[in-house]
Amino acid sequence: MVEAIFQYEFLQNAFFTGVLIGIVAPLLGVFIVVRRLSLIADALSHVTLAGIAASLLLEKKLLGSFLFNPLYMGMAFSVAGSLFIEKLRSVYKHYQELAIPIILSSGIGLSVIFISMADGFNTDLFSYLFGSVSAVSRSDLWTVLFITLGVIVTICLLYKELFLLSFDEEHAVASGIKTKTVHFVFIVLVALVIAASMRIVGILLVSSLMTLPVAASIRIARGFKQTIVFSILFGELAVILGLIFAYYLDLAPGGTIVMLAVLILLLVILLKKWRRG
Repeated sequence: MVEAIFQYEFLQNAFFTGVLIGIVAPLLGVFIVVRRLSLIADALSHVTLAGIAASLLLEKKLLGSFLFNPLYMGMAFSVAGSLFIEKLRSVYKHYQELAIPIILSSGIGLSVIFISMADGFNTDLFSYLFGSVSAVSRSDLWTVLFITLGVIVTICLLYKELFLLSFDEEHAVASGIKTKTVHFVFIVLVALVIAASMRIVGILLVSSLMTLPVAASIRIARGFKQTIVFSILFGELAVILGLIFAYYLDLAPGGTIVMLAVLILLLVILLKKWRRG
């Protein structure tokens, strides 16, 4: 596989994109899980699917040889969905979790409408749903690289604010932190990462990469920073091994990555029980 990576550009794009996603998805996933917003990734992934379907519909019905990358419209829909989630969370102050199923349902509804208008599924949309190594372009790689750098820089700059918001939002407000601004920046980053991850893992599986490594790291980590480190480590392990197994066994990369993340979680749980026993 190493020789093939040096020989074929699409494998280079897939491998390096996967490595970047293996870092950034669990990094944000730690804050998502601690804030009990695990389902937000599912909601935004379905909104992203609506953006992809809308882009493919425009390509098929209106513009013919449409040169616009569907990834960008998916990102636009995902960011818009994240903003609506924050708005609904402020509307339903005592039932903030309602915002997630509302946006998830809206994303599914829009996706079905756009797909039906395009006369059903096609190979392009199928690759977005479940991930495709061959579909990752060099422009996708650069997009994911810029998003990864932006997420890392933002987390470093706002780490204390995000940490405090994740564990004690009332204390964060009392401390003078601009919680709305931090919420806005964080959820936009989540939306961008979800949209960027769909090429490798697939829209329907991307939430797994944001939660499964975190679930495994929580079992053995002894602090918040250690949880972040273990989450990234498990995420990278699942992505790299998933791409290797998918290459040699001719399997779907997205499903292989997710199942390896599940296997890592099970092994960590068994190891924890064995050590206690």
